[in-house]
Amino acid sequence: MAMEGLQSWISEHKLTSIGTVWASAIGASLAYNSRAKSPLKPSLRLIHARMHAQALTLAVLSGAAACHYYEKRVVEKGKTTN
Repeated sequence: MAMEGLQSWISEHKLTSIGTVWASAIGASLAYNSRAKSPLKPSLRLIHARMHAQALTLAVLSGAAACHYYEKRVVEKGKTTN
């Protein structure tokens, strides 16, 4: 039941969800890179964090597009069946 509520919230707030994933990915990547003994400068760490976040965001956007397509298809099938 809680999963259905989460799915409906994400469905209604797609851009907010994607932005949250992006910000979380940047934070997680920065935290991971700051803990490791890396010889990289902070500016390079930030660039790498942004790249990781963009890759994850593209994956999430692809998933959102697939969900949108699926939802639209289910609604159209429901209209033709009724």
